[in-house]
Amino acid sequence: MTTHVPFSYDFGPLQITGFGIAMLLGFVIAQMSSSEELSRRGWDAEIMGDMTVAAVIGGLLGAKVYYAILIGDMSAVLSRAGFVFWGGLMGGMVACAGVIYWKKQTFANISDAVAPGLAAAYAVGRTGCFAVGDDYGTPWNGFLSVAFPHGAPPSTVANLTQQFGLKAYADLPPGEVLAVHPTQLYESAMGLVLFAILWRLRDHKHAQGWLFGVYCVLQGAERFIIEFFRAKDDRVFGPLTVAQVIALGFIVTGAVWMQMRARTSATKPGIYARA
Repeated sequence: MTTHVPFSYDFGPLQITGFGIAMLLGFVIAQMSSSEELSRRGWDAEIMGDMTVAAVIGGLLGAKVYYAILIGDMSAVLSRAGFVFWGGLMGGMVACAGVIYWKKQTFANISDAVAPGLAAAYAVGRTGCFAVGDDYGTPWNGFLSVAFPHGAPPSTVANLTQQFGLKAYADLPPGEVLAVHPTQLYESAMGLVLFAILWRLRDHKHAQGWLFGVYCVLQGAERFIIEFFRAKDDRVFGPLTVAQVIALGFIVTGAVWMQMRARTSATKPGIYARA
C-alpha cells in the first residue's frame, strides 16, 4: 500500500496543482498531435488553435454543468470541485463542432485527425486526478493500492460510506483511512493503450471520420470497465452507473459511425487531401 501526498504548491495568491498542470498539458498535447496529423494528411491545421480554445471553454463548462445536474445542485457550477469527464467531453465536442461549422470545415475530417490526440490528452489528464487525490476507486488491499488521507475527499470510512454509498464498511471507525484502487492510474494506462491503437490506425483507408468512431467505441469501453472499480454512488440502473449508460451510448454511436464511414465515396472522401 502507498500513502498519497497531494501535488500542490502555493506561490503567493496562486495555487499550482497537479490537476491544473495535467489539464494544461492535456490540451497542449491534443493540439500538437492533432495539428501534426492534419498537416501530415495535407490539410490546413490553423483551425486547431481556435478548436483548442473552444475545447477548453466548452469542456470545462460541460464538466461543471454535468456535475451540477448529477448532484441536483446548479450552484455547484460556481464551485471549484466537480469536473466530470463525460460532461467535459460532450461540452468540448459541441464547442468544437461550432468552430468547425464557423470555419466551414467538416466534422468528419477534423474529428478523424483529432482522435489520437483526445486519447493522449485523456491519459495525461487522469494523472492530474491522481495528483489531487480525486476519482479514486473502491477499498482494496492489493500491492498497487493507495490510501488518500488528504484526497478530494479523503478515503476515510465516513466518506466512502456517506458520499459513495459503500455501506459494507460502515462498521469500521469513521475516521479510518482505507486503501483503494488507484483508478486514476488505471485510466491513464488504458488511455495510453487507446492512443497507441488509434495512432497505429491513423493511416486507415476508410472515409473521413471512421477513426473518430473507433475512438468513441474504445473510450466508451474503457469507461464502462473502469466504473466497476470506482467509488460511486450513482448506480441507478441496477449494477450500472450513469457513466456506464453513457459509455454504452458512445460505444453504439461509435460503432454506427464506423459503419457509416467504412467506405469512401464521392460524398465521403478519404483522409488525405487531394493534390
